[in-house]
Amino acid sequence: MISARPSVSPAPPISNPDGGSDRANCARRSALAALREIDPATKAAAARALYAASLDGSLACPADLELAEPPDLPGRPARPELVDPRKLKRRSMQSPEGRAVLLHALAHIEFNAINLALDAVWRFAGMPAAFYTDWLKVAAEEAHHFSLLTARLAEFGYVYGDFPAHDGLWDMCERTRGDVLARMALVPRTLEARGLDASPPIRARLQQAGDQASAAILDVILRDEIGHVLIGNHWFRHLCDAGGLDPHATYTRLAEQYHAPKLRGPFNFEARRDAGFDEAELAALVALAGLDAEQAAPSAPAGISD
Repeated sequence: MISARPSVSPAPPISNPDGGSDRANCARRSALAALREIDPATKAAAARALYAASLDGSLACPADLELAEPPDLPGRPARPELVDPRKLKRRSMQSPEGRAVLLHALAHIEFNAINLALDAVWRFAGMPAAFYTDWLKVAAEEAHHFSLLTARLAEFGYVYGDFPAHDGLWDMCERTRGDVLARMALVPRTLEARGLDASPPIRARLQQAGDQASAAILDVILRDEIGHVLIGNHWFRHLCDAGGLDPHATYTRLAEQYHAPKLRGPFNFEARRDAGFDEAELAALVALAGLDAEQAAPSAPAGISD
């Protein structure tokens, strides 16, 4: 049985952590190597290749392997400059530069999301094989998002690193480094789920500005992020079931213990429902947003009315 608060115990350093045939055939060692990669495009390509290799059976994924944490995580370029979120200025999306700033911020989120998914693969030993495959899939899809956003950013004349950014996502990764239950609760189910809520209004603003190409990228990201949050919900409940824990009370405890961001509306109830949040969780968000239950109910299929 998995304990109520699984953790990664210290392990002796692995031999030749940066190379060798062992890493080439081990999904978890390869994920750690990709996490350490500092070049964003190379990291994104490595994440996609890792998932493809996991599907064709060319990679082993030993769940019992304990890996020592290197001191250089995560690998990232010298730019963008990382600043306090409060120092990031808002700009109008009616201007091309304003939309470029937004695309850069989204690319930074996706770059960090690649790192978060790769970190889950190498760090947490003792999980079922499907856990590692799921997070390799997430890493590959986040890499695809990053590539879409940076390609669009280039059309505005900018590259990733041209604007400052913040480090909020990786900060939560650091806080939950020893607790896979907390990681599943607070990264996919909290931070990534906030992206489900933020996506529709951002897309609407892009569309209002006449930027259909950028809005279309948001559609791809929202579709995939629903699946990522669903994966987080699945493994959070798996761990709660294994530890005999109530998921609702456990989430509340972990959010307080790790100082998770407070949830604020508006909420994308339809996307959250599709992502695996249960009706009790959605009802709590309804109350938090000051809505009534009908406003959070599933929308009727097209062509069907009362």
